[in-house]
Amino acid sequence: MAKKRMIQAINETLHSEMAKDEKIVVFGEDVEISLFGDTRGLKEKFGTRVRNMPISETVMSGMAVGAAAAGYKVICHMMFGNFMYTGFDSIANQASKLRYMTAGQISLPIVYMGVFGGGRSAAAQHSDAMHPMFMNLGGIKVALPATPADAMGLLRASIHDPNPVMFLQAAGRGGESGEVPDGDHIVELGKASKPHEGDDVTMVAIGAMVRPALRAAQKLAKQGVGVDLIDPRTVVPLDTDTILASVRKTGSLVVVDEARDLCSAASHIAAVCADQAFEALKAPIRRVTVPDVAMPYSPPLEKALLPNEASITEAVGQVLGKSFVEET
Repeated sequence: MAKKRMIQAINETLHSEMAKDEKIVVFGEDVEISLFGDTRGLKEKFGTRVRNMPISETVMSGMAVGAAAAGYKVICHMMFGNFMYTGFDSIANQASKLRYMTAGQISLPIVYMGVFGGGRSAAAQHSDAMHPMFMNLGGIKVALPATPADAMGLLRASIHDPNPVMFLQAAGRGGESGEVPDGDHIVELGKASKPHEGDDVTMVAIGAMVRPALRAAQKLAKQGVGVDLIDPRTVVPLDTDTILASVRKTGSLVVVDEARDLCSAASHIAAVCADQAFEALKAPIRRVTVPDVAMPYSPPLEKALLPNEASITEAVGQVLGKSFVEET
C-alpha cells in the first residue's frame, strides 16, 4: 500500500483499465493536455482512443450514448460538473433511460467525469454541487469519492458497470494524499465506509465534506462525543442499511452535503431516516448544506457558504443539546 494523490490514483486507474480493455475510449474537454492531470499520458499511450472534443457538451454527452450502445466503454470527461447542464438532454433523456426502454438489450457503460463543488474560487458557473439533480433521474449511478483509495476503487467499479455513472471529483481535492491498496483495487458501488466510529451521533458526510466532518469528529472525540461518521461514497445507489443501522444506534443524525439545501442529497437522507427510523430519533435531524444561492467568486464569501468544522460541530451540539468549546 502506497500513498498517492487523488488525481494520481484516477490517472493510474485509467491507464490500467485502458491497457486491459481496448474497448475503453476517453473523450472530452482537453483530455489530451489534461488540465487537471487525471488523463495525463493517455493520448501518448493509447493514441486515437483518447480524443479532444469541440467545446459542445451536447455533442459529448450524446456521442457517449451512441458509442456505448455500439459496444464501447466510454469515459466522457466534461471538465467542470457545471458543464453537464449543457449536455443534460442526452444524459437525462437517453443515457438514463435506454437500458430500460430496450428491456436490457442495450447496455450503456458510460462514465461521465467532472470536477464539482466550491473551494477554489472558481465562481458561480464552475462551483455547483449538482449530484442531487442526477440522483433524480432514476437510471444513473452517482459516485463521489472522498479519498484517493475510493477514487481508484469507485472509478474502476464505474468503468465495469453496464449502467451510466456520474463520477464527480471534488474541486481542490486532487492534490490530497492517502494510502491506496496495491493491485486492481475496486470499491463496490452502493457500499458506504466508516472513517470514524462512535455511539453518540450519526453523521453522514458526502464527497468533499468527509474531510471537514472527520476533523470535527476527531475534535469532538476529545470532548467526549462519539461520532459515527458515514461516507456513502455513492448517493445512487445509497447504502441506506448502514445509515439506518447507525441512526438506530445513536438516536441522532447530522447530514453534511455541499449541495444547496433545497432538494439536496442531505434532504433525501434525512427523509429516509425520518420515514424508516423515526422511533429511534431523540432529536430533530440537522442538515449542514449550502444556502440556496449561487456560489460567489470572492474567496471569503465562498468560504462562509461552505460547510466547515465549526458549522458541523454546531449542528452536532444542536442535536445533542450541548455547546462545545472551540479548541485554540
